[in-house]
Amino acid sequence: MTPVSKSEGRLIAVVGPSGVGKDSVMVGLQSVMPSVHLVRRVITRAPELSGEDYDAVSESQFDALVEEGAFAVHWRAHGLHYGIPITVKYQLGKDTDCLVNFSRKALTQAAGIFPRLVVLNITAKPETLAHRLAARARETEEEISKRLAQADKPLPSGLKVINLANDGPLSQTIARGAVLLQPVSL
Repeated sequence: MTPVSKSEGRLIAVVGPSGVGKDSVMVGLQSVMPSVHLVRRVITRAPELSGEDYDAVSESQFDALVEEGAFAVHWRAHGLHYGIPITVKYQLGKDTDCLVNFSRKALTQAAGIFPRLVVLNITAKPETLAHRLAARARETEEEISKRLAQADKPLPSGLKVINLANDGPLSQTIARGAVLLQPVSL
């Protein structure tokens, strides 16, 4: 395992099922923890869709970026390609904690790359997820059903995981999350 510098920030991989509010929680956490850097993902998704702030690219552009080594981690999910820019390593090297919307299936790979990986696992009740997915109007009913069926997939073992429920008011979730993510003083 790579030795960890005391001046290296944590990569905080935010995971959870579709509709759990990952992006809203991340923006809220960054507002109350301004030293945290929000990582902007690269996605093969149309640029005009609502939700997170991301860089939209075509599949051929994404493939070229992979070949160029532009990503620290990349994966495919829900018919799209997602990439975490390699520049995240620069931010971490400045002792900056970085929040990034992540995929559960890419966590094992990330753990081998980022020694101070922390997983913020956001959860919500099935009825909360169903309501939020329908409200964002990005998926068909069939796609929503598939996403709900995958909602309770387990996380890989051996990771440092912080669980955060997001069923109530967003402000309360953000306040709890900020407390949970505060670095422990030694």
